[in-house]
Amino acid sequence: MVTKKSKSIPNFKVPQKEKVEAWGMSSFSMSPVFRPETEEEIQELFVWANQTGTKVALRGGGCSYGDASTNNDGIVLDLTRFNKVLDFNLKTGVMTVQSGARIKDLWETGIENGFWPPVVSGTMMPTLGGALSMNIHGKNNFKVGTIGEHIKEFTFLTAKGEILTCSPKKNSDLFYSAISGFGMLGCFLTVQIKMKPIYSGKMKIDPVYVRNFDELFEYFEEHYKSADYLVGWIDAFASGKSLGRGQIHKATNLKEGEDPDFPGNCLLERQHLPSRLFYVIPKKWMWILMRPFSFNFGMRMINLAKCIASILVNHKAYYQGHAEYAFLLDYVPNWKFVYKPGAMIQYQVFIPKEGAKQAFREIFTKCQERGIVNYLSVFKKHKPDPFLLTHAVDGFSMAMDFPVTKSNREKLWALCYELDEIVLKYKGRFYFAKDSTLRKRVMESYFPKENLKKFYSLKKKYDPKGILQTDLYKRVFLT
Repeated sequence: MVTKKSKSIPNFKVPQKEKVEAWGMSSFSMSPVFRPETEEEIQELFVWANQTGTKVALRGGGCSYGDASTNNDGIVLDLTRFNKVLDFNLKTGVMTVQSGARIKDLWETGIENGFWPPVVSGTMMPTLGGALSMNIHGKNNFKVGTIGEHIKEFTFLTAKGEILTCSPKKNSDLFYSAISGFGMLGCFLTVQIKMKPIYSGKMKIDPVYVRNFDELFEYFEEHYKSADYLVGWIDAFASGKSLGRGQIHKATNLKEGEDPDFPGNCLLERQHLPSRLFYVIPKKWMWILMRPFSFNFGMRMINLAKCIASILVNHKAYYQGHAEYAFLLDYVPNWKFVYKPGAMIQYQVFIPKEGAKQAFREIFTKCQERGIVNYLSVFKKHKPDPFLLTHAVDGFSMAMDFPVTKSNREKLWALCYELDEIVLKYKGRFYFAKDSTLRKRVMESYFPKENLKKFYSLKKKYDPKGILQTDLYKRVFLT
């Protein structure tokens, strides 16, 4: 149902260009940035863009590693000021927010009332609109799916100016396409998300050391049914019989009545991430202390030290707050600055379970052969979802952080192209929120043809003048 449509043609004063940077710092655009605060302002911007032919990139928290929200040929629409929590029904757990509200706003609003977001990323800074555009997953994907599966309803401004209400039963084609549509069909306005109840401010964490890929996969398969969250860290420098060694963190929610300190330990003051390491060192200094190790030998030593520490704490369970467990990327502020004066990219792949172990062995071996080893590898288990441009598979993912320098950039991109072929061989997929290197040929190889045909049809229907584009869209879909 169309609720309203702006008819006037506004006359905007375009702001001066500013640097809009990818989260990984490896790419950027110089773009005028609009920062609307109301639904009407967003709608007027779309009217103006259609009238003038201006290309628009939507941007939330700017947490995509690559060029998903940069736009060298137009403007950027930054939605972080469109961020109110509009309603929270404590009986149903349904929270209604404007799309610029961050995951941080969701959990801070919910936790003192005994609720937590059903799916969160490794940082609390993405906006909900951005999270839906990329259909983010968490460490519990194998159990609860992606964030889109917990959305009751949203209002959506299409690129041509209609405001539609969408749910799994109402405008369902748009519901399942806008979620995962990486901002190419329109703009989320208000969103209703079903929060999940919790009965403690802490979770039980079991750290597990694994010696290789065999033990890693074996543990995940044996324990995923009894876990609420599972995530693995892999030492990418290990080789031979130790290829795939690392540490798993299994997290389990406490059941109702098990925590005598509930709800006291859900108070915000007891959930926020600590500002000091070991109660002494300010965490804002940590990236500076880490920087001398930001080269291959230094990272090899850090990974080895982490492995030794993992052995020492193997199966020594402890309790940890939800935010402290979930938001590892926020634990050390500005940790990505370790890569300066260079940058970083993340190469994340999703492989069906039948070939995942062998695929990851080949990927890690290829990186070692080429002399470009990633500094951080994160392993998760996944299940399929119903969204149009989904990255999910019935299998596993590996997210790998690579340093980018002037001297290695060309070789790194060439390596990623080689890794693409391994991923395609094992029928794998990629993830727009993390991508910096994907090519059109590869994208067309892994998406089902019927999905792409439907996406292009919806793009023509809801964005007939093609005003919505980003540097990622141009790189992967238009070139």
